[in-house]
Amino acid sequence: MHELSIVMSIVAIAQQEVQKAQASIVDEIEMDIGCLSTIEMDAFEMAWKQGIKQTILQHAAKKINRLNGKATCSDCGNIFAIQQVYEACPNCGSHFIHITQGKELRVKSLLLS
Repeated sequence: MHELSIVMSIVAIAQQEVQKAQASIVDEIEMDIGCLSTIEMDAFEMAWKQGIKQTILQHAAKKINRLNGKATCSDCGNIFAIQQVYEACPNCGSHFIHITQGKELRVKSLLLS
């Protein structure tokens, strides 16, 4: 389960930002997680509950923005929504696509006090 290591990395990011801002509490954390990322959300939630115990994020409210997949066809330039990484362009059928959204995994913001 790589979700636990991801949660621990998020905790480390929060700790660094708290130290940098000379704060003491994280009131809220907001994250962007793309639907095409390798994150299994049920496993992430389970790992989150265990991984934040006795950390700076223990009492923080968590907000997750799920970003839908989007791609641009390298052959015809069509921009389209995708549900899976290996989808073909619905316009020309090409598999040469560039995924422009949906693989994100980032801490978008922290509300500190």
